[in-house]
Amino acid sequence: MTATERARELAVIAAKAAYSKMATKVVALDVSERLVLTDVFLVASGANERQVSAIQDEIEYRLQEAGVKAVRREGTQQARWVLLDFGEIVCHVQHEEDREFYALERLWSDCPVIELPPDTDGAGPAPEPL
Repeated sequence: MTATERARELAVIAAKAAYSKMATKVVALDVSERLVLTDVFLVASGANERQVSAIQDEIEYRLQEAGVKAVRREGTQQARWVLLDFGEIVCHVQHEEDREFYALERLWSDCPVIELPPDTDGAGPAPEPL
């Protein structure tokens, strides 16, 4: 079983939102075969706590526009590692130092990477800021 089309669509929306706030190293992992609770992990980095918070806010805003609200949030006070659980997709927004230390991609290296479209990798135009 692979991630649903809807989960993949939400991952793209979240990735675009993260990039619009200058997130780095945005990666989407299909964890559907390893976890029952979600289909996709989206991991993004911010250079400092303020940027992590901005990325978090934009992801929540854009996914709310798509009709999805966060079921759970963790780490918003410290803004070092924010976890946003939207059911089908879980977004991890991490401070760059924490991202290196915890290395989620290494922990989930047996899961396939979901290819994100070119306009979400910084190569194309960023979405218009809201």
